[in-house]
Amino acid sequence: MRAAKSIFDKFDFSLLNSPDFKEDSVREIIILPILKKLGYSDKDIVRSKTLLHPFLKIGSKKRAINIIPDYLLKVENNYAWVLDAKGPNEVIKQGDNVEQVFSYSIHPEIRTKYFALCNGREFVLFRQDAENPLLFFGISDIERYWQRLEHILSPSSFHIGKMYTYSSIKEFGAIDYNSFNYLDRPLLDEIDVKKQSAKRHFGVHGYFTRQAWNIVSEYIKNFSKPGDLILDPFGGSGVTAIEALMNDRRAINVDLNPLAVFIVKSLVAPVNFQELRLAFERIENEFKKKCPITKSDINKALQKYPYPRGLKLPKESNINKIEELFSDKQLAQLALLKNIILKEKDNNIRNSLLLSFSSTLNKINLTYHSSKSRDENAGDSGPMRYYRYRITPNYSDLDVLKTYTTKFKYLLKAKADLETRININTINNLVITKDTATNLSWINNESIDYIYTDPPYGKKIPYLDLSIMWNAWLDLEVTEEDYELEAIEGGEKEKSKDEYNNLISQSIEEMYRVLKFDRWLSFVFAHKDPEFWHLIVETAEKAGFEYA
Repeated sequence: MRAAKSIFDKFDFSLLNSPDFKEDSVREIIILPILKKLGYSDKDIVRSKTLLHPFLKIGSKKRAINIIPDYLLKVENNYAWVLDAKGPNEVIKQGDNVEQVFSYSIHPEIRTKYFALCNGREFVLFRQDAENPLLFFGISDIERYWQRLEHILSPSSFHIGKMYTYSSIKEFGAIDYNSFNYLDRPLLDEIDVKKQSAKRHFGVHGYFTRQAWNIVSEYIKNFSKPGDLILDPFGGSGVTAIEALMNDRRAINVDLNPLAVFIVKSLVAPVNFQELRLAFERIENEFKKKCPITKSDINKALQKYPYPRGLKLPKESNINKIEELFSDKQLAQLALLKNIILKEKDNNIRNSLLLSFSSTLNKINLTYHSSKSRDENAGDSGPMRYYRYRITPNYSDLDVLKTYTTKFKYLLKAKADLETRININTINNLVITKDTATNLSWINNESIDYIYTDPPYGKKIPYLDLSIMWNAWLDLEVTEEDYELEAIEGGEKEKSKDEYNNLISQSIEEMYRVLKFDRWLSFVFAHKDPEFWHLIVETAEKAGFEYA
């Protein structure tokens, strides 16, 4: 750090006691050398810019009040931070001087996250969102603090907001990736939803929320280029990650729910289709031979084959334990089916078959509600439809093997659809992990090209509570830490709005950290609470995002 100390090696600090060493001397003798050493050139240092105060009104007359910060520091033609000089005897750590410079930083013409003051003796740095100083030191001791000062305030340390173009996508026509510019991407026009037209998503496995695949695909194509790395930190059933690979990108899919992670991993797992069909035939034949139908056989199967039992259901359920979600016949036949599937030795084939088994659970349980407008097979379970475990008064006793066979057919169609882009040659372009969006420390700073995410909606869906049936049958562990980190309001842990808001805020800060300079985040949210939207905007701005 000798380079930092050398700025003032020959300066006589006793001069600060002289009545002639005033604010202008602090500017030129103390502050300017620091700015130069940090890496700012003359064109990046804006001195004494006059700003119009937008708020003052006296009686019925508006008065233009000029405010003039000493230094505005620019990075890539955007204001990065503001610095004001004071005389050597002025207080800069609290009081009116701090409030004055804070007002510069939030001015509509400026809007910087950081603001600083220097009186020649001391230097203090603040963030807008923190009451206490981020950094405070004596100028004579600058060598000790230089590394941190440089890390925060050097030009290379700043993300600069995106330059938005609000043209319609229709004016741009087909995207020319040879001349693609992230900064001038247009906002998309309204897109018609085509949920059921992609076999890779429709019919394979239900989930509590699922973005329309074609909308996600269009956003990915608009805001990123082939080969880019796409992140969804609330990945759910994997629509973002899958559509990224289907459009020749790379992807990271993160979710805290083991069920979500299992669905995505099993769906994209490359398989030999002939071997997969043969495995299904083996399962089908053995199930037909051993299927328990009589009461005696059902009781024997319940003794022989493991099934989930004793696990407590969420308090809003109208039953208490997981085994009460099924009739004895359903428990026996599901337990047998799972036991047969687990005999398959190939991991990808076994998990693919378990995916169809897990999807079968959605219909083979006592909360299943058949469709009134379609046939009895076109229904849904209580947790998927009503977001609670509620035994239906009109129970439909569906055939287990027929249901499983239908789900397997959907799986084959999905994998055939995926195989054109997601196969043994490309699967390494996808990372699927069980983790929290609040801590993405394993992802490098500024390594992501685009983020498309659809986070939890407050009180609406307690994902881990509602996934108990599937996670238990699939032997997927949900820990106490998972519940603590789940970004929901309410649920079995009775989380407060503040807890939910804090977790969402942490996730936004992490998204900002990992997103590359001049890249886009699409934050999709169906939340009606205006307080929440205020939180999102405020948190995003504090993190450094600008928004369209």
